[in-house]
Formats: sequence, C-alpha cells, structure tokens
Amino acid sequence: MTGIILASSAAFGESGDRLTPVPYDDLPPLAPRLVTFDRLPAKAYPGYSFDHGLAVAGARLGERFAGQRLEAVRVDDGGPHDRLAGRPSAPLAVEPGAPGEGLSLSLHTAYRSMALYPLGPLGQPDPEARGEGSVAIRFTRDACAVGFRVHTEYVDAFGTTEGHTGEIDATFHARDGAEIGRVTITAPEGISAHGFLDAEGAIAGLTLENRDPGGVSFDDLRFGCPAPIG
Repeated sequence: MTGIILASSAAFGESGDRLTPVPYDDLPPLAPRLVTFDRLPAKAYPGYSFDHGLAVAGARLGERFAGQRLEAVRVDDGGPHDRLAGRPSAPLAVEPGAPGEGLSLSLHTAYRSMALYPLGPLGQPDPEARGEGSVAIRFTRDACAVGFRVHTEYVDAFGTTEGHTGEIDATFHARDGAEIGRVTITAPEGISAHGFLDAEGAIAGLTLENRDPGGVSFDDLRFGCPAPIG
C-alpha cells in the first residue's frame, strides 16, 4: 500500500458510535474478502458499462437500494451528481441505474488497474458522468468491517486542483434497511484508503455518494468478518 494516504473520517450520525474508523492496512484479518475489479481484461475509458448491476463474490453492486429515490445535485458547472433519498426497503436489495447511468469499470492510470466508476445522470460515455454517480453494495453475509480505496482529484481547465473537495458520504445499512451510521469522508487529492468496523458486526450494505467536481473511482473493496478461531 505504498503511497496510500490514510484519511480520517468525521461527521458521524447519531448511530455512528457503532462505527469505528480503522486503518485500511489493518483490514485483511477483519475483512478478509477482497474485490479488485480486475476479472475482466483491462480496457481503457469508457471501459465496460453494466446496466443490470454487478455481481462479485460475496456481494452485489448497483446504483441504489430498493425503496430509495434517485435525485440529482450540482456541485459546480459540470455534470450533476447522484443523490439518494429515502430509506431502503426490507430486505435490503440493490437496484441498477438507468441504461448508461449505472456502473462502469475501466483502466485507471493512478491505480494501474481496473477501477469502479459510478455513472452520473448524464450517462455513459459523457465524461461529465464518469465517477459522479452513486454506488449501493449489498453483502451476501453481514460484514464486521468494510474498506475501500478511492481516487479523488479534480483538475480544472487551468490545470489546478482548487475545486477539489473529495467529499464522500458512506452510509451503512442493516439487513432490514435501517441506517447503522453515516460517515462523511473528506479525502485528499489522489488515492486514499478508508476502513470501518461495526461494533455489532451487522453491516448488510452501504451506499457511496460523492460531491467531488471531477467525480471519483473506487478499487480494492474489502469486507467480511474475522475467521473463527479454534
């Protein structure tokens, strides 16, 4: 994990005392499952688009959870970002986005591997859509800990990063759709890594939304519970 910046998380909601931020590098024994998004051959942007969600070992990914509404918010003069509203229905289930507005995978030069790009309302292949959408992840089994790497780096027309915000909302849910806690991450420019531990070991899913003007990408999703001893 050389060169990865571990950014602290803040702004926990009322139920956030269940969640504890942990260094991403400490996650392997706590969250042994790792999804790298590299199962498909490397492909440059616009890469692969998934209109029916994305299944990986131990989880399913989509745009939102059933019962949630999809809204749009503008953070600058560029493309709109997805914003989620409403409580997920029980039991927790993922919903895909509209065609071209769901999820995509493409080669990322900073990760040097394939990465997950949530697509915003403008849709694929508009560059203002890449990385500006929302992601919903439902785990097959409740997870004790979850972590991921994220790339945030907005460069404006003058080649500066003054508009960078790196704000990501991670909202954790139980199997019945109830909110476990919400964390607002202020990520630095470039790649950062984030991990969270649930005191009750019952993370059934989470959503990821962002307000970075250039959008974000995700890689190296970790989740699960420690292996039984004895």
